[in-house]
Amino acid sequence: MSLQNCAFGYNRSRNVHHSHHHAWVITAVAVVSFTTTSQATESSFPPSTPASPLTLQDCYALALKRSETIAIHTELIKETEGRFLQALGTALPHVSFLSSDKRQDGSGSSAFTLRYTPQRQFTVNQTLFAGFKEFAALAGSRAERRERIEEKTRAEHLLFVDVANAFYLLLELREDLSALETTRVALIQRLEELKDRQRLGRSRASEVVSAEAQLRRTEANIERARSAERIGEQLLNFLTGLDHLEAINDDAPSLPPLDPETTYLMKLSIRPDLLAAEDAWHVAQKAVTIAQAQWWPTVTANGNYYVDRSGVAKEVKWDATLAVDVPLFQGGQAAGAVKAAASQAREAKLRYEEKQRRVALDIRDAYAKADSAIVIRAALENALSAAEESYRLEVEDYRLNLVSNLEVLQTLQSLQDAHREFIHAKYDAKRLSWQLHVATGDTR
Repeated sequence: MSLQNCAFGYNRSRNVHHSHHHAWVITAVAVVSFTTTSQATESSFPPSTPASPLTLQDCYALALKRSETIAIHTELIKETEGRFLQALGTALPHVSFLSSDKRQDGSGSSAFTLRYTPQRQFTVNQTLFAGFKEFAALAGSRAERRERIEEKTRAEHLLFVDVANAFYLLLELREDLSALETTRVALIQRLEELKDRQRLGRSRASEVVSAEAQLRRTEANIERARSAERIGEQLLNFLTGLDHLEAINDDAPSLPPLDPETTYLMKLSIRPDLLAAEDAWHVAQKAVTIAQAQWWPTVTANGNYYVDRSGVAKEVKWDATLAVDVPLFQGGQAAGAVKAAASQAREAKLRYEEKQRRVALDIRDAYAKADSAIVIRAALENALSAAEESYRLEVEDYRLNLVSNLEVLQTLQSLQDAHREFIHAKYDAKRLSWQLHVATGDTR
């Protein structure tokens, strides 16, 4: 609860434009609570500490190894490989060896009354025709495997978004803390100057007290920022599996300009979840073929080779059987199965078409947010430069007795707010830029 109180207190001290950042701090609190309760289950992973500052891609590589979600998707792919082998087995011949020993209460005077009847044989069974359902099952298994692979890829992309958000959140919190420390130093210098002026009779005691009050508020904000930084660090530790994380480094400090929106929309067809939806549609189509096979005759061949035999068939070394099973009436069972499979195929197609539209909307939304964030970042950078110049001029005017100490403190507060808003806008633009790339299926 103490971490939560620190985080919420820190949030209240930020500007209202930082609501997106607030949500990430709250998310971090929730994840930290989870890691506390699940610490025992993660004890099998040895603690590790990076020797050099980690980049975003380094953190992502660690998260891929640590994520249980990715491991689950890997197991799902292995399941589809097993089902493919099962489908392949229905199309291949089945060979077995049968050994039997029969004993009966007989006189032994004829081949029908033998007391002991042994039999050893090799048996081969092969389905020659079953309405092509074996081939449909093989094709469906391949499509299902592709679907699982694309789902895993999409899960990796979403994990990248989580890592990028946590990575830039921690960088933002650390830079915000540094900005507050800079403001604290400026206030200390301001307070010392006011005390000197007070001793000379050029400043009032109320001016000194006002500056000291602002200094104490800044120190309180610094403590809140430190608490939020620890929470952000624990969030990144949770994702990467590290026990302790010191240094991280943004190896891409500048944001490239965005391409036209149409460039990103052209990548729509390679989005992994869209490809997975298309493969799911293909699986459903093959299920229709499998259901329709119930209307077709089934042709099977059976052959036996006898190694050891007794009785009247002792001299018969082999036999073969060709069987044809023609379904004439099944009480509507086959028709119902086909109707249900066809309906599921149409549902899968509709889900695929809906996914197409949603992916396009996702890309447009991500582009609009990233484009706006880049513009806001540039505007706030200019605002920060203006605020720095304004504070410098206010200090000079105060030394010339042209403005009051209250005006200087207000300008300093405005400078602090402008600096912190710019920090948030800078890293928000980075987060949203990566979300745009992931929306198009790209994490490079």
